[in-house]
Amino acid sequence: MDLVDWDFAVTVGSRLTGPGPQVGADEAHAVVAELREAADRSTPLVREFTGLHAEGGSAPVLVVDRPGWVRANADGFARIMAPISQKLLERKGPPSPFAEAVGSRVTGAEVGLMLGFLSGKVLGQFDPFAEPHGRLLLVAPNIVQVERELGAEPHDFRLWVCLHEETHRVQFTANPWLGRHLMDQMQAVADTIEPAALAEGLRRATDLVRGNGSLLDVVTTPEQREVLDRVTGVMSLLEGHADVVMDGVGPTVVRSVDDIRRKFDVRRKGVGGLDRLLRRLLGLDVKMAQYRDGATFVRHVVDKVGMDDFNVVWSGPETLPSKAEIEDPAAWVARVL
Repeated sequence: MDLVDWDFAVTVGSRLTGPGPQVGADEAHAVVAELREAADRSTPLVREFTGLHAEGGSAPVLVVDRPGWVRANADGFARIMAPISQKLLERKGPPSPFAEAVGSRVTGAEVGLMLGFLSGKVLGQFDPFAEPHGRLLLVAPNIVQVERELGAEPHDFRLWVCLHEETHRVQFTANPWLGRHLMDQMQAVADTIEPAALAEGLRRATDLVRGNGSLLDVVTTPEQREVLDRVTGVMSLLEGHADVVMDGVGPTVVRSVDDIRRKFDVRRKGVGGLDRLLRRLLGLDVKMAQYRDGATFVRHVVDKVGMDDFNVVWSGPETLPSKAEIEDPAAWVARVL
């Protein structure tokens, strides 16, 4: 038994993805081919800039549409959530208030709603949990839609996006321990879960519409938030590092990088009121802070000690920055270097 009906989540999410931009068959094939080529072209550029070595082709590049992204992420979430699901089922015993209140189909619908919303936002993503070495997803219709909305030069924008996502592939494939570390954090969350407390948090989730915070704020205990703070530190590092790389490499190969960055930063803030509300509920405001704070951390450390010494950060879990150190780079330098 699973706490989430993942197939139903895919069905719901795929129905909510929206049609995407109007693209003819010939253009669609050309976009897919160009994205694959841009991803391959990005590998040596990222390697040279970062000093991290990852073999080309060690993780496949998948150019997907929105339903394909929904399916891939449902599969990924199922792997990530497996420890939590197993722990809850072990502790559940006879039917509990949690089991009665939230069935797998209900939670599947909720996950599907989330995936459906995000499927129109995500440009690309590296999935470090896919066997055997992860996989890079590029969401072609979203990339085309955003480049049109920004009025960006298409070839420049596609390469710029691929530089960011390829950096994530290099981060994980050059440091195989990193994906295992993140999975260990999910196990740590599972070890602290109590079904009654989680159910109470879910019942209070509607309060978020009137207040502040994200869904994680009401479904986590102090112990779980401690683990999630560690994850936040890691994710801030990963996202900030990728932003620094894409902007550092960009000027040499993307002529309009400054124009793209300026327009893209405006777009990241969200558009309408509903969009901003959903972003807050899903924790996407936190995600935006990770890009900003992580990039500030990386730039500060690299400016102070250089890229080679910065790369000590990839040595193992003990050299990763904490959430507090992301906000105080000098503290990480003092502790690690």
